[in-house]
Amino acid sequence: MNNLRDNRLVKTFAGLRTAGKKALMPFLTAGYPDLETTAALLKDFEARGVRIVELGIPFSDPIADGPTIQASYTDALDGGVSSEKIFEMVRSYRSTSLTAGRSGDGSLALVAMVSYSIVFKHGVEPYLADAVDAGFDGIIIPDLPLEEASELEPLTSSAGLANVMLIAPTTPPERRLEIARHSHGFIYYISIAGITGERARLPEESIRAVAELRTHTDTPVCIGFGVSNAETVAHVCEVADGAIVGSAIIHRITDAKDAPRDELVKKVGEFVGELLKSII
Repeated sequence: MNNLRDNRLVKTFAGLRTAGKKALMPFLTAGYPDLETTAALLKDFEARGVRIVELGIPFSDPIADGPTIQASYTDALDGGVSSEKIFEMVRSYRSTSLTAGRSGDGSLALVAMVSYSIVFKHGVEPYLADAVDAGFDGIIIPDLPLEEASELEPLTSSAGLANVMLIAPTTPPERRLEIARHSHGFIYYISIAGITGERARLPEESIRAVAELRTHTDTPVCIGFGVSNAETVAHVCEVADGAIVGSAIIHRITDAKDAPRDELVKKVGEFVGELLKSII
């Protein structure tokens, strides 16, 4: 079994915690509007100081994504995006070397958000092996319940992937602790019951729940769903180890997807840069 202490995601959070810093985790739909743009955004985010990115693997029937991310998945699938093509893009990103004064060197910690149906279709162990070979560090399978996800845990660890699990506001307290025991890399705390989407404010009870959870586990806890601006990122990171921003980023990609790639990357990158300033 591979030692997850050498896992890039685990090491990144350990380094941030030692430095007293928090993580901003942007979410990107892999292949939206195309894989070349996704790769360019990864490099831009890294150059701005992002350390971890979540990549959504497009799926035809996402279970918790709001209309913004659902539409991006549909667009990516219509463009012919597949796991194999995403793996090749990540592999190419990992081979990036320092160029022209840019700090991006392909060293972001990357987490795949993928439906179990995709993993199952490819074969669980082959899919995990291919993900690691491409350069992924963690995996989130949102449609796999605790009982089955815990059975998958030895396979992910053996492959060298951190098995990241989700906790919802409706998850009973004892089950939250059980999920925390089986989650590696970090724990994904869903701030609201429902689907993803931009919101002006998050429920204070979710903030308090994360503060409580952190008294029971050393595993980093990150909050996602509804985190959409610098103020909310800062508020979330008062108690959590990081903030995950998805729909707000995808929304800006959608607004700029007909513009030249460099212009899109600059616009989205500047937004991510503003979010980063809130936790520096």
